[in-house]
Amino acid sequence: MGEEVRIDKWLWAVRIYKTRSQATEACRKGHVSIANLPVKPSRSVHINDIIKVRKSPIVRSFKVLGLAGKRMSAKLTEEYLKDVTPPEELELQEMQKNMRWITRQPGTGRPTKKDRRELDDFFDL
Repeated sequence: MGEEVRIDKWLWAVRIYKTRSQATEACRKGHVSIANLPVKPSRSVHINDIIKVRKSPIVRSFKVLGLAGKRMSAKLTEEYLKDVTPPEELELQEMQKNMRWITRQPGTGRPTKKDRRELDDFFDL
Protein backbone atom coordinates (compact mmCIF):
# COMPACT_ATOMS: atom_id res chain seq x y z
CA MET A 1 0.00 0.00 0.00
CA GLY A 2 1.19 3.60 -0.39
CA GLU A 3 2.17 6.00 2.34
CA GLU A 4 -0.93 8.13 1.83
CA VAL A 5 -4.50 7.00 1.35
CA ARG A 6 -7.54 9.24 0.93
CA ILE A 7 -10.11 8.90 3.71
CA ASP A 8 -12.96 8.08 1.33
CA LYS A 9 -10.89 5.31 -0.24
CA TRP A 10 -9.85 3.95 3.18
CA LEU A 11 -13.45 3.93 4.49
CA TRP A 12 -14.50 1.97 1.41
CA ALA A 13 -11.50 -0.40 1.55
CA VAL A 14 -12.13 -1.42 5.17
CA ARG A 15 -15.83 -1.94 4.44
CA ILE A 16 -17.34 0.86 6.55
CA TYR A 17 -19.21 1.98 3.42
CA LYS A 18 -20.40 -0.28 0.60
CA THR A 19 -19.27 2.04 -2.18
CA ARG A 20 -16.61 4.68 -2.48
CA SER A 21 -19.19 7.20 -3.64
CA GLN A 22 -21.13 6.62 -0.39
CA ALA A 23 -17.94 7.26 1.59
CA THR A 24 -17.25 10.42 -0.42
CA GLU A 25 -20.81 11.67 0.11
CA ALA A 26 -20.59 11.00 3.86
CA CYS A 27 -17.42 13.09 4.03
CA ARG A 28 -19.03 15.92 2.08
CA LYS A 29 -22.08 15.93 4.37
CA GLY A 30 -19.90 16.12 7.50
CA HIS A 31 -20.62 12.60 8.77
CA VAL A 32 -16.91 11.75 8.99
CA SER A 33 -14.49 13.53 11.31
CA ILE A 34 -10.95 13.26 12.64
CA ALA A 35 -10.08 15.05 15.91
CA ASN A 36 -13.68 16.34 16.03
CA LEU A 37 -13.20 18.24 12.75
CA PRO A 38 -15.19 17.27 9.64
CA VAL A 39 -12.94 16.11 6.83
CA LYS A 40 -13.04 16.38 3.07
CA PRO A 41 -12.95 13.16 1.00
CA SER A 42 -9.41 13.95 -0.16
CA ARG A 43 -7.96 14.14 3.38
CA SER A 44 -5.10 11.67 3.93
CA VAL A 45 -5.41 9.03 6.63
CA HIS A 46 -2.50 8.33 8.97
CA ILE A 47 -1.87 5.40 11.29
CA ASN A 48 -3.27 5.93 14.83
CA ASP A 49 -5.87 8.48 13.63
CA ILE A 50 -9.25 8.14 15.35
CA ILE A 51 -11.98 8.43 12.74
CA LYS A 52 -15.56 9.09 13.83
CA VAL A 53 -18.32 8.04 11.45
CA ARG A 54 -21.89 9.15 12.13
CA LYS A 55 -24.38 6.52 11.02
CA SER A 56 -27.76 7.19 12.59
CA PRO A 57 -28.46 6.85 15.43
CA ILE A 58 -24.88 6.44 16.69
CA VAL A 59 -21.35 7.69 16.07
CA ARG A 60 -18.88 4.86 15.51
CA SER A 61 -15.17 5.43 16.28
CA PHE A 62 -12.34 3.59 14.55
CA LYS A 63 -8.60 3.65 15.15
CA VAL A 64 -6.47 3.34 12.01
CA LEU A 65 -4.01 0.44 12.34
CA GLY A 66 -2.95 0.26 8.71
CA LEU A 67 -3.42 1.99 5.37
CA ALA A 68 -5.46 0.21 2.73
CA GLY A 69 -6.19 1.45 -0.77
CA LYS A 70 -7.92 -1.64 -2.15
CA ARG A 71 -11.13 -3.26 -0.96
CA MET A 72 -10.57 -6.36 1.12
CA SER A 73 -12.54 -9.22 2.63
CA ALA A 74 -14.23 -8.61 5.96
CA LYS A 75 -11.82 -10.97 7.74
CA LEU A 76 -8.80 -8.86 6.78
CA THR A 77 -10.20 -5.57 8.06
CA GLU A 78 -9.15 -6.42 11.64
CA GLU A 79 -5.54 -5.71 10.63
CA TYR A 80 -6.39 -2.20 9.40
CA LEU A 81 -8.85 -0.81 11.94
CA LYS A 82 -9.92 -1.22 15.55
CA ASP A 83 -13.44 -0.36 16.68
CA VAL A 84 -13.08 2.01 19.65
CA THR A 85 -16.73 3.05 19.84
CA PRO A 86 -17.70 3.94 23.43
CA PRO A 87 -20.09 1.42 25.08
CA GLU A 88 -22.71 4.16 25.58
CA GLU A 89 -23.07 4.52 21.79
CA LEU A 90 -23.50 0.76 21.34
CA GLU A 91 -26.15 0.73 24.09
CA LEU A 92 -28.00 3.47 22.19
CA GLN A 93 -27.97 1.26 19.10
CA GLU A 94 -29.38 -1.69 21.08
CA MET A 95 -32.14 0.53 22.50
CA GLN A 96 -32.99 1.68 18.96
CA LYS A 97 -33.29 -1.95 17.81
CA ASN A 98 -35.68 -2.77 20.65
CA MET A 99 -37.87 0.26 19.87
CA ARG A 100 -38.66 -0.79 16.30
CA TRP A 101 -42.32 -0.98 15.39
CA ILE A 102 -43.98 -4.31 15.88
CA THR A 103 -45.15 -5.64 12.55
CA ARG A 104 -48.45 -7.43 12.32
CA GLN A 105 -49.23 -10.46 10.26
CA PRO A 106 -51.33 -9.96 7.12
CA GLY A 107 -55.01 -10.49 7.86
CA THR A 108 -54.81 -9.44 11.50
CA GLY A 109 -55.79 -6.06 12.83
CA ARG A 110 -57.43 -3.64 10.45
CA PRO A 111 -59.62 -5.25 7.78
CA THR A 112 -58.46 -5.19 4.17
CA LYS A 113 -60.51 -3.53 1.45
CA LYS A 114 -61.86 -6.93 0.42
CA ASP A 115 -62.84 -7.72 4.04
CA ARG A 116 -64.62 -4.35 4.34
CA ARG A 117 -66.61 -4.99 1.16
CA GLU A 118 -67.62 -8.43 2.42
CA LEU A 119 -68.73 -6.90 5.74
CA ASP A 120 -70.72 -4.21 3.90
CA ASP A 121 -72.43 -6.87 1.75
CA PHE A 122 -73.22 -8.94 4.85
CA PHE A 123 -74.77 -6.06 6.82
CA ASP A 124 -76.75 -4.67 3.82
CA LEU A 125 -78.90 -7.85 3.72
